[in-house]
Amino acid sequence: MSAPLIALSLNEWDARYAELRAAGLKEPAYGGPLSRHLDEGDLRLAKLRFDPSPAALRLWNFLLTEEERLAQARASGKKIVGTMKDLGTVPVMAYALPNLTAFYPDGAWWIPCVMEHSAGVYRAADALGVDESFCPVRAMLGAFATKAHFPLPDLLVCSVGATCDDFSAIAQRLNGLGHPVFWWEIPHRRAPVHGETAVRLPTGFAAPSEQVAFVRGELERVCHALEELAGEALGRERLAEGIRVANEARNRLNELRRLVYRTDPGTPCPLPALEMLIAEMLIIHFCSDREETLAVYADLLNEVRTRREAGIGMAADAVRVFWVNPVADLRAMNILEDCGGRLCGTEYLFCHALDAIPEDIEPMDALARTALADPMVGPSRDRADRICRDAELGRAEALIVSRIPGASHCPYEAGAIRAAVERRLGIPVLEMEIPPVSDAFQPALRTRIEALIETVRNRRG
Repeated sequence: MSAPLIALSLNEWDARYAELRAAGLKEPAYGGPLSRHLDEGDLRLAKLRFDPSPAALRLWNFLLTEEERLAQARASGKKIVGTMKDLGTVPVMAYALPNLTAFYPDGAWWIPCVMEHSAGVYRAADALGVDESFCPVRAMLGAFATKAHFPLPDLLVCSVGATCDDFSAIAQRLNGLGHPVFWWEIPHRRAPVHGETAVRLPTGFAAPSEQVAFVRGELERVCHALEELAGEALGRERLAEGIRVANEARNRLNELRRLVYRTDPGTPCPLPALEMLIAEMLIIHFCSDREETLAVYADLLNEVRTRREAGIGMAADAVRVFWVNPVADLRAMNILEDCGGRLCGTEYLFCHALDAIPEDIEPMDALARTALADPMVGPSRDRADRICRDAELGRAEALIVSRIPGASHCPYEAGAIRAAVERRLGIPVLEMEIPPVSDAFQPALRTRIEALIETVRNRRG
């Protein structure tokens, strides 16, 4: 027998919070009721449904207090590094130096959804000439202009080269507005040709050794900039320890993914899609607190293990869906489950931040291999191959590819991924574009996901 997992509205969480407090709930310093974030402008929370566990409460409070942590870091004398575009590489170096804190200004693409346009970041970006023809990361430009969502970094680092055209254009505009950017180049990853030494990357991709050497040289330039900002040397031992701790976080997240996504058929899913999306997003820069990220993951793992033993979770017969590309509107995860689906895997453009960084080679070489493993810097067939492999592990019955509005790469890459999945796995694929705030689109979104779920149920016989 299994027990259903009942998600809670924001109002219901107030009663749940009081119940947990009465039972002796112990919270971190950033704890408190979820509803307080509504008063701080996070309006979207009122339209979401949340996992009812103390572990989920800690996860959400951790996510929604990052701005406060960055302000506290600056007040304590730490230097703040804004690491743009590489998604999971430079922060490992930054956190290896004790007086640096790193975060991704790119994460501002969530602001218009979470705050339902009340923050005005798109309006500010529009005024600077970056309109809705660009992808939603243009919110980052508006966040810098309004100076209202994070402290301005002491150093801005951005990868350039084989990156999203929209992002490069926005970062260049930022540089021109008086926010100097330290650029480092990532080349387009290619397959080794005859006679070249091949290097296996953490994600399973391959690259020529000369490309790895080039990226190492670029990361050494970044390292020197970080050392100058910190006023102390990074050194091999510090970097190796930083990699070890980063791998500990990655290992915990990967264990969480295994326990949630790869359950046996006919068993309930022990954690909702919404909380899994948030948990996965933490890994790219530890939500500005590496040690607390480890603690948040530990709580989630304990909760999931307990639920698996007790048979607690969402409907055991829910259709297993693999989801490709981040969804700015968090409601999409609730909608998937409303329609009878459940996540069995994801690919959110940063699989190189999930896989363990090699610890048996020189630390800078290891980071160079990790950076070059970025699915965004290689051919679409590499990314599609990784997606197919992971979808097979999750026993996916369907796949959703959500195109990112305005993103220059999406119209082509999404189609290539869809074709590869249909050819190799033979499962139905839904390809669609979801706006950052999808209220007007939600009837169509529900209809399309319901049709996908019904298709799978008919195929089950």
